[in-house]
Amino acid sequence: MAPKKGKDKDKTTQPEVKIERKASRAKKKEEAVTDLKDLGSAVQAQENAAEEKTVETPKERVKTVDEFGRAYATGRRKDAVARVWLKPGRGKVTVNGRDQEVYFARQTQRLILNQPFLISNRMGQFDVVCTVKGGGLSGQAGAVRHAISRALQNFEPELRSPLKKAGMLTRDPRAVERKKVGRHKARRSKQWAKR
Repeated sequence: MAPKKGKDKDKTTQPEVKIERKASRAKKKEEAVTDLKDLGSAVQAQENAAEEKTVETPKERVKTVDEFGRAYATGRRKDAVARVWLKPGRGKVTVNGRDQEVYFARQTQRLILNQPFLISNRMGQFDVVCTVKGGGLSGQAGAVRHAISRALQNFEPELRSPLKKAGMLTRDPRAVERKKVGRHKARRSKQWAKR
């Protein structure tokens, strides 16, 4: 009986195929290594370009005041919006046409209002005229504080870093959570009795 032709052909060609595969694998590895080298040099070039760009553009902040020498800023907290005009003076704070002691009767609200001056060591050096609307007294005090901080930064740009570290320039995103259907409030569920 003669051996089958198909089997003999497979036996003879298999070693050649293995050698070809090994050669192609080695070639691919060499290409991958050169590709990685190219990639590494490209990444290095991009990093160098990025460093050059950051060094080239230092952003300088400028004092921004209106024709009357006042710095203006807007502040927000909860639903309250405050508009503040700040100018050098004796430390008088007027909120909606009334003195701060009259408008914010609670000591804690006045303390919140004056925090930017305490942090920047500018207590009693600026007069503040403020209009605030929306929300309650607590939210309004926070809104005025935010506006005063931003106005101080506009008047004296070098005060930005201490105010930023203290978190005075960041708008407080916390707000009342909405009421949900089937619940008394946002989270308060109906009373449940086992029996």
